[in-house]
Amino acid sequence: MMKKRSISASKASLVLFLCQMISALDVPLDSKLLEELSQPPTITQQSPKDYIVDPRENIVIQCEAKGKPPPSFSWTRNGTHFDIDKDAQVTMKPNSGTLVVNIMNGGKAEAYEGVYQCTARNERGAAISNNIVIRPSRSPLWTKEKLEPNHVREGDSLVLHCRPPVGLPPPIIFWMDNAFQRLPQSERVSQGLNGDLYFSNVQPEDTREDYICYARFNHTQTIQQKQPISVKVFSMDSLNDTIAANLSDTDIYGAKPVTERQPILLTPTGSTSTKVELRGNVLLLECIAAGLPTPVIRWIKEGGELPANRTFFENFKKTLKITDVSEADSGNYKCIARNILGSAHHVISVTVKAAPYWITAPRNLVLSPGEDGTLICRANGNPKPNISWLANGVPISIAPEDPSRKVDGDTIIFSHVQERSSAVYQCNASNEYGYLLANAFVNVLAEPPRILTPANKLYQVIADSPALLDCAYFGSPKPEIEWFRGVKGSILRGSEYIFHDNGTLEIPVAQKDSTGTYTCVARNELGKIQNEVQLEVKDPTMIIKQPEYKVIQRYGQVSFECIIKHDTTLLPTIIWLKDNGELPDDERFLVGKDNLTIMNVTDKDDGTYTCIVNTTLDSVSASAVLTVVAAPPTPAIIYARPNPPFDLELTGQLERSVELSWIPGDENNSPITSFVIEYEDGLHEPGVWHYQTEVPGTQTTVQLKLSPYVNYSFRVIAVNEIGRSQPSEPSEQYLTKSANPDENPSNVQGIGSEPDNLVITWESLKGFQSNGPGLQYKVSWRQKDVDDEWTSVIVANVSKYIVSGTPTFVPYEIKVQALNDLGYAPEPSEVIGHSGEDLPMVAPGNVQVHVINSTLAKVHWDPVPLKTVRGHLQGYKVYYWKVQSLSRRSRRHVEKKILTFRGNKTFGMLPGLEPYSSYKLNVRVVNGKGEGPASPDKVFKTPEGVPSSPSFLKITNPTLDSLTLEWGLPTHPNGILTSYILKFQPINNTHELGPLVEIRIPANESSLILKNLNYSTRYKFYFNAQTSVGSGSQITEEAVTIMDEAGILRPAVGAGKAMASRQVDIATQGWFIGLMCAVALLILILLIVCFIRRNKGGKYPVKEKEDAHADPEIQPMKEDDGTFGEYSDAEDHKPLKKGSRTPSDRTVKKEDSDDSLVDYGEGVNGQFNEDGSFIGQYSGKKEKEPAEGNESSEAPSPVNAMNSFV
Repeated sequence: MMKKRSISASKASLVLFLCQMISALDVPLDSKLLEELSQPPTITQQSPKDYIVDPRENIVIQCEAKGKPPPSFSWTRNGTHFDIDKDAQVTMKPNSGTLVVNIMNGGKAEAYEGVYQCTARNERGAAISNNIVIRPSRSPLWTKEKLEPNHVREGDSLVLHCRPPVGLPPPIIFWMDNAFQRLPQSERVSQGLNGDLYFSNVQPEDTREDYICYARFNHTQTIQQKQPISVKVFSMDSLNDTIAANLSDTDIYGAKPVTERQPILLTPTGSTSTKVELRGNVLLLECIAAGLPTPVIRWIKEGGELPANRTFFENFKKTLKITDVSEADSGNYKCIARNILGSAHHVISVTVKAAPYWITAPRNLVLSPGEDGTLICRANGNPKPNISWLANGVPISIAPEDPSRKVDGDTIIFSHVQERSSAVYQCNASNEYGYLLANAFVNVLAEPPRILTPANKLYQVIADSPALLDCAYFGSPKPEIEWFRGVKGSILRGSEYIFHDNGTLEIPVAQKDSTGTYTCVARNELGKIQNEVQLEVKDPTMIIKQPEYKVIQRYGQVSFECIIKHDTTLLPTIIWLKDNGELPDDERFLVGKDNLTIMNVTDKDDGTYTCIVNTTLDSVSASAVLTVVAAPPTPAIIYARPNPPFDLELTGQLERSVELSWIPGDENNSPITSFVIEYEDGLHEPGVWHYQTEVPGTQTTVQLKLSPYVNYSFRVIAVNEIGRSQPSEPSEQYLTKSANPDENPSNVQGIGSEPDNLVITWESLKGFQSNGPGLQYKVSWRQKDVDDEWTSVIVANVSKYIVSGTPTFVPYEIKVQALNDLGYAPEPSEVIGHSGEDLPMVAPGNVQVHVINSTLAKVHWDPVPLKTVRGHLQGYKVYYWKVQSLSRRSRRHVEKKILTFRGNKTFGMLPGLEPYSSYKLNVRVVNGKGEGPASPDKVFKTPEGVPSSPSFLKITNPTLDSLTLEWGLPTHPNGILTSYILKFQPINNTHELGPLVEIRIPANESSLILKNLNYSTRYKFYFNAQTSVGSGSQITEEAVTIMDEAGILRPAVGAGKAMASRQVDIATQGWFIGLMCAVALLILILLIVCFIRRNKGGKYPVKEKEDAHADPEIQPMKEDDGTFGEYSDAEDHKPLKKGSRTPSDRTVKKEDSDDSLVDYGEGVNGQFNEDGSFIGQYSGKKEKEPAEGNESSEAPSPVNAMNSFV
């Protein structure tokens, strides 16, 4: 017995209703049982609360209900009883509560406006429908009015008012011209939510006389047209000409040119407004602005973000659309209209209210007499809804009293119910925005037990496996279940049995002695019933002799055994498998009662053979492996392809079959393994032979399946291991009769080529597949998931049909059926296609850029909702372009780059960026039609990099001891230049490099005069720029100082060896010429001595001589690790320092040299500003204090003298 529970006013147990109770018993709903049980009425179908009907058609007000006994129906109209019998125009459908108002035979829909409510009643209660408000649709005509032409100046704003007639439901507004073409709309010209046409600024091309507003009333499928509106736009030039023609020469005239104006809002007016929207609806906010240039609209939510996946922008961003709004969407929304002259804004305060919605709707209760239960009705809304209860359609406060019932707010508590407590209760949750009405019955049943399992049902199991004996039952109160062994045996108890809640008895390990009769007894306080079932326990199936491993020679014979033992009452079946697949279809394989024999074994027979034994209760298997080996050697035999078959004969001709026989040709020492049969269709493809079938080589007759409307000829080809024979001679011809097509076209597809069409294509049937003359196709289609009928058309023998006027990218069910003069092919299968794609509606949001380094960035974005793609998503395109270089601050021609990322990828890398530059990018979604709108431009900047080499390095104005260097900025600074680095060193006549001097030059310099150089000396210069990141690539040049300032020959910049002679005023005197010859001889001797000494162990390695003209900063690259090598003698390339001495054979002493680093700001006497920059010109030279020893810098050293002869 079901236990009773005590309840209090604050707590009550929830009792399962009928279907839950039966589910708890773990049995299916029994139709016979349900027909016998009493049940209060339940409304199963009703018309919508707000029911707008077509006044030209009959009004059908639905009300369907179920119950036991079947309910009767009544109606109220406007709160009073509606006597259907007194109105000849109103009838009620039989066995139904649905009303039909006959409008088409003289009734007027307006006479039946009102609020209707249906009541379904039987002896156990009454259920009521919602209040159904019936209103006929209305599509009134436009009131006649005289419309004056609109004369407007170019650049001014304009609003053309539509003001459609008030209809039910409201009409859809659109603007067209006299040719019924929609007027183009843009950011400048657009239609508002109220139907008016707004011009932010008018242009001369807006002049026309056919601005027509149309109102479409969908319910009645009518369109109303407003009188055409004329607009004439006066340009400034034409206005000035008009004024000039009407004024004298002395008059001052001239209209102002078109002036740009900052935005003002055309709608809404003022700075703020309010809007209330209901939860779950679509929120539409609109801002349309005037101005020149045309303003751009932007939307923000003050103090929050716009919802990511529910926000859409329409009408060129003038309309903000938020779907499925909730209370969290309340707040202030600001629209900002902006152009180059300024901006205007408007704040819309949105409040989201809510009609009632269910938290816990009341559910049906099925109780036994004396039990307790509760009905709970909880709803929410804004404002919070009021909960009221009704009993059988009457407010519970005035309903007949029930002592078992107590109302506690949103809960009704039932205690110790009786059968008379059965009723239908209605919960009404309402606020100012709507109401919810739910019916829930309390059904008190007193039913004796019923057992639903058939009597004497037989259960069979294998020994040592579990047995499950069913006892499906129902009763109220819930019956107790007991099991007995035999008819009058003792009750079953103990661990060897398991008793399930649904009444099933489980014997976990059934034995042979478990066989017998089992009795199930169900009892409650209203009665007892029992049912007997039978259990048979069978012996298991066993393989007592399994197949064994075999090794057999090729062309031998092998046999596998599979002997079984089984229960005599079970019928076993034996199946043989080869390598877990079916046996080859070959006569060599002979399956006996308990064995498998293979004749004439070949290498292909090698593998694993499995014997599977099945009965209705169990299955067992065993396997063995067969290995095929070569046969002993035999004398050489000549093998060849077989001779072709001959004497082909057709017999037993039928409409769809014929028997073909033949005589094989000589097999030529290689057995014929198969025959290939081919056919020719002399009616459709004469001369072309097709494969028909293949049969084993032991077979010489075959039954061939034929197609209708084909003129057949057959030929046979023999096949052995060597190859194929020549085809036989063709058989006689056989023409089959025509018939309906047997098959339909294949590869049916539906792909739209335009947003409003669906292109259906298929592969046409071949000639013989037509089965008869007059082949055509029936093309059918309907929109998927919409309750539409099929639309069909019959077309000629083509392979394409275009359906026009379809919605954009919606799925369609498509089928193509073949037919000919004799009839249709079988019903074709359906395929799913899509109508044409359109451009995506929404741009990707939340675009973020992460700059990785100076040339690489990573971009992220949020995917767009798939429903806005309006096509097959192909990927995203990232457009990016350089706006300007941050170092030059100069713009250049914008060259946009595009990267495409396939699929639903939401990030990508942007390579090849230029350092220290400002970039913009946007992201667009791509479908099969094209690209969607771009996301707002995202600005990002790349960090600095190293600069390129200076654009040029020129060396001019050579003198005895100075050179002038001029250079250009790097082509690509890649950042802010911090300085230039100049390095130089002398080169002697053996191409050896002298000491390297380095100078740092401020970034704002573009020239430098180097002084205190040796005359008639070649120098090599290395020059590069630096940013805060590092040094850029170098540019190199060579130049030579001249012998004296009166020299005739000046060396060219970067030239090779320069020839010059030292000339003085006495150069023409003979004694001087003799002296020079002596000096030249002395220098030649010194040169020879230098060469001899160097060959004995000089300081410069051979490698340095080979690289004499190489850049000292760019050393040879090691092949293994890519690092730079170093010079072997670091001392040879150190710059000169104060007090240092160099070898006498290479340079002069510090005291004798005019080329000191102090002169360039690097010495101890250099002066610097506070920021570290050097004071003074690089060409300047400080006065030197007298030094001991030789002061003359004019006297050439041996090296300089030697250089003068280079």
